Amino acid sequence: METGTRDLEFNVVIEKDEDGYYVASVPALRGCHTQARSLDVLMKRVKEAIELCLEAESPVANEFIGVQRVVVAV
Repeated sequence: METGTRDLEFNVVIEKDEDGYYVASVPALRGCHTQARSLDVLMKRVKEAIELCLEAESPVANEFIGVQRVVVAV
């Protein structure tokens, strides 16, 4: 690690779309998301995406609480 750098930790939401791709998004960084066919590749790509997003903006302070499933009649 370079002198003067620090590690930042981010929550990543991962879903699988109808085409079989894994899609990752980072709630603390608006617009920070990526996709891949495998979880291994996805995790490499999401780290790259986070690094790129950090060049453009600072993360928002949020606290991960959990995931809830909501049913809506349509």
